[in-house]
Amino acid sequence: MTVLFDLDGTLLDTAPDFISVVNELHQEQGSAHVDPSFIRSAVSHGVKELLQVSFGVTPEEPHYDSLRQQLLSRYEQSYTRFVKPFPGIPELLSALEAKGIAWGVVTNRPSQSTEAILTYLGLRQRAACVVSGDTTPNPKPHPDPLFYACELLDVPANSCIYVGDAERDIQAGKAAGMATIGVLFGYIPDISSALKWGADHYVHHADEILPWALSWLKR
Repeated sequence: MTVLFDLDGTLLDTAPDFISVVNELHQEQGSAHVDPSFIRSAVSHGVKELLQVSFGVTPEEPHYDSLRQQLLSRYEQSYTRFVKPFPGIPELLSALEAKGIAWGVVTNRPSQSTEAILTYLGLRQRAACVVSGDTTPNPKPHPDPLFYACELLDVPANSCIYVGDAERDIQAGKAAGMATIGVLFGYIPDISSALKWGADHYVHHADEILPWALSWLKR
């Protein structure tokens, strides 16, 4: 068995750094700060969603690219300021390792920041594999990143569990033939909608992941 994790909103709480950067930009522009809960709900869905929620700007607008670059440039300077694992994640990873169960990361986040954050937290050298949004031609919800992780680890997809906090995570995992766990402790604003994603299991805390994984292994 191998356990693969999404990054933002699943393994790590990266929202505080985004919240800080977004509201710094608003302050510089003389506009009102954005409610942190709105920013948190957008983090797992990428920069496009974050800009729309935080600034009301869509790709069709002329200043979208400029604002996007400002946001990314500012974030690249500060993405390790507040980032930390979600409660129970450090213990979960240690427990997986103690049982000889490999774990890895499959995220849509670009490789530069993925690698930097995992290295900063001391997790990069512990992860059996790291697949980022620019590692394969097709990001999630396409199953290619998950298949590539299996190639790196030389394991069959049906021996893996994929853990994520967005519908595309569950879609990718199911398309790859993996068991899926939907986490409800990340950035999901509407749990009732999340329960319709069709994950094999849902958890409210990281400490619920390993017991289910072990029972799934014995199936």
